[in-house]
Amino acid sequence: MALVRFSQLAVHLNGKFSTKFLKSSVKLTTLLYGQRFLSNSAAFLAGRKFTDKHEWIEQNGQIGTIGITHYAQDALGDIVYAQLPDVGTELQAMDECGALESVKAASELYSPVSGKVLETNSAVEDRPNLINSSCYEKGWLFKLELSDLSELDALDRKSVV
Repeated sequence: MALVRFSQLAVHLNGKFSTKFLKSSVKLTTLLYGQRFLSNSAAFLAGRKFTDKHEWIEQNGQIGTIGITHYAQDALGDIVYAQLPDVGTELQAMDECGALESVKAASELYSPVSGKVLETNSAVEDRPNLINSSCYEKGWLFKLELSDLSELDALDRKSVV
Protein backbone atom coordinates (compact mmCIF):
# COMPACT_ATOMS: atom_id res chain seq x y z
CA MET A 1 0.00 0.00 0.00
CA ALA A 2 1.37 3.43 -0.88
CA LEU A 3 0.13 6.94 -0.27
CA VAL A 4 1.75 9.60 -2.43
CA ARG A 5 1.42 13.33 -1.89
CA PHE A 6 3.38 16.20 -3.37
CA SER A 7 4.81 17.21 0.01
CA GLN A 8 5.65 13.81 1.44
CA LEU A 9 5.90 10.14 0.59
CA ALA A 10 4.59 7.46 2.93
CA VAL A 11 5.37 3.88 2.00
CA HIS A 12 4.02 0.83 3.81
CA LEU A 13 6.79 -1.79 3.89
CA ASN A 14 6.77 -4.91 6.02
CA GLY A 15 4.06 -3.61 8.34
CA LYS A 16 5.78 -0.25 9.01
CA PHE A 17 5.28 3.17 7.53
CA SER A 18 8.33 5.05 6.35
CA THR A 19 7.82 8.74 5.67
CA LYS A 20 10.27 10.89 3.75
CA PHE A 21 9.70 14.58 3.19
CA LEU A 22 10.59 15.74 -0.28
CA LYS A 23 12.51 18.87 -1.12
CA SER A 24 10.68 19.14 -4.41
CA SER A 25 7.72 17.42 -6.03
CA VAL A 26 9.79 16.96 -9.19
CA LYS A 27 12.33 14.69 -7.50
CA LEU A 28 10.18 11.77 -6.41
CA THR A 29 11.83 8.47 -7.22
CA THR A 30 11.85 5.53 -4.85
CA LEU A 31 11.72 1.76 -4.76
CA LEU A 32 8.42 0.17 -3.86
CA TYR A 33 8.30 -3.60 -3.35
CA GLY A 34 11.22 -4.05 -5.74
CA GLN A 35 9.55 -2.06 -8.53
CA ARG A 36 10.61 1.40 -9.56
CA PHE A 37 7.93 3.96 -8.79
CA LEU A 38 8.22 7.19 -10.76
CA SER A 39 6.26 10.37 -10.40
CA ASN A 40 7.33 13.79 -11.63
CA SER A 41 11.01 12.78 -11.72
CA ALA A 42 12.92 15.43 -13.65
CA ALA A 43 14.70 12.78 -15.75
CA PHE A 44 11.45 10.93 -16.38
CA LEU A 45 9.70 14.06 -17.68
CA ALA A 46 12.57 15.10 -19.94
CA GLY A 47 11.46 15.32 -23.55
CA ARG A 48 7.85 16.11 -22.71
CA LYS A 49 6.20 19.49 -23.16
CA PHE A 50 3.19 20.74 -21.23
CA THR A 51 0.14 22.96 -21.63
CA ASP A 52 -1.28 25.22 -18.95
CA LYS A 53 -4.30 22.87 -18.91
CA HIS A 54 -2.05 19.99 -17.72
CA GLU A 55 -1.80 17.96 -20.91
CA TRP A 56 1.62 16.71 -21.95
CA ILE A 57 3.05 15.68 -25.32
CA GLU A 58 6.09 13.57 -26.08
CA GLN A 59 7.40 13.95 -29.62
CA ASN A 60 8.93 11.08 -31.59
CA GLY A 61 9.58 12.40 -35.09
CA GLN A 62 6.23 13.33 -36.65
CA ILE A 63 4.26 11.48 -33.93
CA GLY A 64 3.15 13.03 -30.65
CA THR A 65 1.91 10.98 -27.68
CA ILE A 66 -0.51 12.91 -25.46
CA GLY A 67 -1.56 12.41 -21.85
CA ILE A 68 -2.36 14.35 -18.69
CA THR A 69 0.03 15.31 -15.91
CA HIS A 70 0.33 13.77 -12.49
CA TYR A 71 -1.08 16.97 -11.05
CA ALA A 72 -4.20 16.71 -13.27
CA GLN A 73 -4.90 13.07 -12.46
CA ASP A 74 -4.37 13.77 -8.76
CA ALA A 75 -6.79 16.71 -8.87
CA LEU A 76 -9.41 14.58 -10.64
CA GLY A 77 -9.17 11.67 -8.23
CA ASP A 78 -10.09 8.12 -9.25
CA ILE A 79 -10.78 8.28 -12.99
CA VAL A 80 -13.68 6.01 -13.97
CA TYR A 81 -14.32 6.95 -17.62
CA ALA A 82 -12.19 8.17 -20.54
CA GLN A 83 -13.72 9.51 -23.75
CA LEU A 84 -10.90 9.77 -26.29
CA PRO A 85 -10.96 11.25 -29.80
CA ASP A 86 -11.79 8.99 -32.74
CA VAL A 87 -8.94 7.73 -34.89
CA GLY A 88 -8.75 9.83 -38.05
CA THR A 89 -10.04 13.01 -36.39
CA GLU A 90 -8.21 16.18 -37.47
CA LEU A 91 -7.50 18.40 -34.46
CA GLN A 92 -6.25 21.97 -34.16
CA ALA A 93 -4.11 23.11 -31.23
CA MET A 94 -6.24 23.44 -28.07
CA ASP A 95 -9.32 21.84 -29.62
CA GLU A 96 -11.50 20.04 -27.11
CA CYS A 97 -11.15 16.38 -28.08
CA GLY A 98 -12.49 14.23 -25.25
CA ALA A 99 -13.24 14.03 -21.56
CA LEU A 100 -12.21 12.29 -18.37
CA GLU A 101 -14.67 11.55 -15.59
CA SER A 102 -13.80 10.70 -12.02
CA VAL A 103 -15.71 10.07 -8.83
CA LYS A 104 -15.15 13.77 -7.97
CA ALA A 105 -15.36 15.66 -11.26
CA ALA A 106 -15.27 15.70 -15.04
CA SER A 107 -12.67 17.41 -17.18
CA GLU A 108 -12.36 18.11 -20.88
CA LEU A 109 -9.31 17.00 -22.85
CA TYR A 110 -7.56 19.42 -25.19
CA SER A 111 -5.11 18.65 -27.96
CA PRO A 112 -1.85 20.48 -27.21
CA VAL A 113 -1.01 20.71 -30.94
CA SER A 114 -2.58 20.22 -34.36
CA GLY A 115 -2.63 16.88 -36.12
CA LYS A 116 -4.51 13.75 -37.10
CA VAL A 117 -5.38 11.16 -34.44
CA LEU A 118 -3.52 7.95 -35.33
CA GLU A 119 -4.24 5.83 -32.28
CA THR A 120 -6.05 5.86 -28.96
CA ASN A 121 -5.01 3.92 -25.89
CA SER A 122 -7.63 1.15 -25.74
CA ALA A 123 -6.18 -0.01 -22.39
CA VAL A 124 -7.18 3.36 -20.90
CA GLU A 125 -10.67 3.11 -22.40
CA ASP A 126 -11.04 -0.34 -20.78
CA ARG A 127 -9.31 0.58 -17.50
CA PRO A 128 -9.37 4.38 -17.01
CA ASN A 129 -7.62 4.05 -13.64
CA LEU A 130 -4.38 3.43 -15.59
CA ILE A 131 -4.26 7.21 -15.89
CA ASN A 132 -4.08 7.45 -12.09
CA SER A 133 -1.49 4.73 -11.66
CA SER A 134 0.72 5.49 -14.68
CA CYS A 135 -0.15 8.83 -16.30
CA TYR A 136 3.23 9.14 -18.05
CA GLU A 137 3.63 5.54 -19.24
CA LYS A 138 0.69 3.14 -19.52
CA GLY A 139 -1.89 5.89 -19.07
CA TRP A 140 -1.15 7.89 -22.24
CA LEU A 141 -4.32 8.91 -24.08
CA PHE A 142 -3.79 9.23 -27.83
CA LYS A 143 -1.20 9.68 -30.58
CA LEU A 144 -1.22 12.36 -33.25
CA GLU A 145 0.51 12.72 -36.58
CA LEU A 146 1.82 16.24 -36.03
CA SER A 147 0.88 18.74 -38.73
CA ASP A 148 2.86 21.76 -37.46
CA LEU A 149 6.03 21.05 -35.48
CA SER A 150 6.48 24.75 -34.70
CA GLU A 151 3.48 24.55 -32.33
CA LEU A 152 5.67 22.52 -29.96
CA ASP A 153 7.83 25.62 -29.42
CA ALA A 154 4.92 27.37 -27.69
CA LEU A 155 4.65 24.67 -25.01
CA ASP A 156 6.48 24.57 -21.68
CA ARG A 157 9.33 22.17 -20.99
CA LYS A 158 8.32 21.99 -17.32
CA SER A 159 5.11 20.64 -15.88
CA VAL A 160 2.76 23.33 -14.64
CA VAL A 161 2.35 22.28 -10.99
